[in-house]
Amino acid sequence: MSFVPAEAVSDFELRLGYSFRQRELLERALTHKSFSNENRDVRAPNNERLEFLGDAVLGFVVGEMIYRSFPTLQEGALSKIKAHLVSSNMLGAKGRGLEIGRYLRMGAGEARSGGAEKVSLLADAFEAVVAAIYLDGGVPATEAFCRRVFGPEVDGINIGDLSFHDYKTTLQETAQGLGLPLPEYRVIEESGPDHEKAFLVELLWDGDSFSQGSGPSKREAQRKAAKEALKKLGRLPA
Repeated sequence: MSFVPAEAVSDFELRLGYSFRQRELLERALTHKSFSNENRDVRAPNNERLEFLGDAVLGFVVGEMIYRSFPTLQEGALSKIKAHLVSSNMLGAKGRGLEIGRYLRMGAGEARSGGAEKVSLLADAFEAVVAAIYLDGGVPATEAFCRRVFGPEVDGINIGDLSFHDYKTTLQETAQGLGLPLPEYRVIEESGPDHEKAFLVELLWDGDSFSQGSGPSKREAQRKAAKEALKKLGRLPA
């Protein structure tokens, strides 16, 4: 029996760019444990086991993407890139970009506490969806999905800067140390489909434009704008 409306499943498949043969896998991936705990009379397996598998699948598929994309890098640099791409914050951002929160089944308590927007919950659900795609379509389908979702990040990586510094925090601390007002960030351009967004962010200082940054997420665009601002100030971390 299906507990997720067919139209919702179809809509989410369009966002994923993948159609399931076994839709029960997708339904399970979209079921948080809080739903199962609050609805014990409903036979609804949650996504924890899929999350476990998705973590391993992502490590393999993304690892291979990185390996093939950067043939001159050694293990340490490859590991840094992989850790960045499969971090909870990155996966949460990817889940938010796919609007997974709109389709997740969760308990009433979790929903009231804003579960649909929690980074950790979105990241876990994203891993579960990856596992569902893998079980339904195998490695080829999973690789195709990951190339679509992570391709912009991989293409945008600067191998001369693999520190993945928190430039926003560094800039805020620098501004406070110099007695300057805190910077503000404003999205000035947004383009592309939901699963392949591109953002252009402007960093404002005391209302005036100071730097810009672009990226596949608002967070990454802000990070690059902050990095450019630090460069202008001569405070870019080594």
